[in-house]
Amino acid sequence: MAVSEEIIQKEAAARPTEIRVQPVFNRVLKVLGSVKLGVTLLITLTILSMVGMLIMQQNVEGFDHYYSALKPAQKIVYGRLGFFDIYHAWYFNALMLVLALTLILASIERAPKTWKIVRNRKLKASRRWLLSQKSNATGEIFAEDLTTAKDKVVRAMKTVGLKAKVSEEAGKFYLFAERGAWNRLGYLSIHVGFLMILTGGFLTSQFGSDGQMPLAPGETSARMLQTEFALDKVQQKPVALPFSITCLDIEQKLIDPKGTITANNTLDWLTRIRITDAGGEREALVHMNNPIDHAGYRFFQASFISEGKARNATVQIVPETGEPQEIKISRGGEANLPNGAKLKWENFVADFVVEKNGQIASNSGDYNNPALIMSLTDASGETKRVYAFAREMPPNAPVNQPVMGYRFRLANFEKVAAAHVLSINKDPGKNPFYLGGIILITSLLGVFFFSHRRVWALIEEKSSGNYEVVLGGNTNRHFVAFEDGLKKIVAFAGRN
Repeated sequence: MAVSEEIIQKEAAARPTEIRVQPVFNRVLKVLGSVKLGVTLLITLTILSMVGMLIMQQNVEGFDHYYSALKPAQKIVYGRLGFFDIYHAWYFNALMLVLALTLILASIERAPKTWKIVRNRKLKASRRWLLSQKSNATGEIFAEDLTTAKDKVVRAMKTVGLKAKVSEEAGKFYLFAERGAWNRLGYLSIHVGFLMILTGGFLTSQFGSDGQMPLAPGETSARMLQTEFALDKVQQKPVALPFSITCLDIEQKLIDPKGTITANNTLDWLTRIRITDAGGEREALVHMNNPIDHAGYRFFQASFISEGKARNATVQIVPETGEPQEIKISRGGEANLPNGAKLKWENFVADFVVEKNGQIASNSGDYNNPALIMSLTDASGETKRVYAFAREMPPNAPVNQPVMGYRFRLANFEKVAAAHVLSINKDPGKNPFYLGGIILITSLLGVFFFSHRRVWALIEEKSSGNYEVVLGGNTNRHFVAFEDGLKKIVAFAGRN
C-alpha cells in the first residue's frame, strides 16, 4: 500500500501543474476597473486641461493674433495634436469615456464586498478573537453583579459616541457597537460625483455653444455670432436662437460724466432687452455681474462698441425774437416747440464732419465735435433738418442758420456707447457639473473626516465582585484615535 501511494505521488509530481488562465474579456475588465488606471486617467486629463489653459483656445477672442505670433513649428505641432481645441479633441473625450467606465466597473466590483461588511454584523465575539484584533484593550470592573458591570461598559461606550447592542449567553454579556457604517459606501458617492462632473463636461463640450450679439437701441436679432477658426483666420458663424431679442435701451454709468466712455471710466453697462419666443414676451435688464437666464441660455454683459453716442440731450432753442429756452429729448424721441412745431431725434455724431461727397460722418469715436441731428416739422407738415452743436458756431455757418425762426444749440447730453455686446452661453452640462462638484466635495469631507468604527466587548466574572471586560474592534481610518477610544472605554468603566 505504501509503495502504491509513493508511485501515485511521483506521478502526480511529474504531471505539470495546470495554470488557470482567465478569459481575455475578464482580464480587460479587471484592468479597466483598477484604481491605478483611474488615477492615471485623472492625472492625464488634468495635464490636458492645463494644456488647454496655457494654450489659447480657438474660440477665444484674440486667438487670431495669438496664432499669428506662434512659430511655424508650434502651429504645426499644436494643430495636429488638437491643442487649439483640446476640449473637443477625440482623445480628450475618449479619456473621459474610459474614466467613466473605470469608475462604474470599480464601483460594481467593490460594492458586493463593501455591502457584505456593512450588512453582516457579528454580535458576539470570543475572548481569543477580540485579543487577535489589531486594536484591543482589557480592564477590570468592580461591581455588585454582572448586570451592573455590563451597564458600566454600556455607559462608557456612550462617552465615545457608541450605542451598544447587548446579548447574554452562558453567564456572559456580549456587546457590539458601530458607528459610521455609511462611510464604507462613501466611495460610491465619490464615484457618482465624478461621473456627474464628467457627464456635465461632456454635455458642455458636445452640445454647448457660445456666441455674441451686438445690440443697438431699436435693433432686433434672433441669432448670435459664434467664433470659428480656420487656419489663421477668424470667422463669425451665425447661429440661430429659439427666440429673438430686441434692444430697448442701453445705458452707461460713468465715473466722471465729463470724461470718456472707456472701460476705465465706467461703473456699469446696462442693456434693457425684450425677449420674444413661442411662450410670449419678457423684458429684462442685463448689466455687469447680473446675467439673466432664458430657455437654457445665459446672457452676460460682455463688451461694447466704443463709438460715442448720446442717450438723451438737452437742447437750447434760441428764437429770432424772445428768450431762449431748453427742452429735453431722448434718443429716437420727439419734443414739441412753443409754436406747435415738432422736433424729432434723428442721429447723434460724436465728432461731426462733412465728407467730400457731402455725407455727414463722425471723424472719430471721441466727443471732439458732438452734434445732434434732428428733423423739425411745422404745423403745415413741412420738415427740415436742423443741427445742434455743443461748441459755439459762427452766425454765418450754414448749419447754424435759423430754421423756422429758431437756432439750436446742444446744451448737454448723456454719453453712451453706440452698442453693447451680449455674450450668450448655452451650457447644458452646467447643472450636472455643479451638482457633481457638491456631491464630490461633500463625500470627500465625509469620507476623510469620519470613519466606520466597530467595537465588540466581552464581560465575564473573574471572581466575586470582580469582572473582566475585553474589547476589540476595527476602523477604516483614524486608527490612533480609535485605539485611544478603546482605552477610554476601559478606563471609564473601571472608574464608575
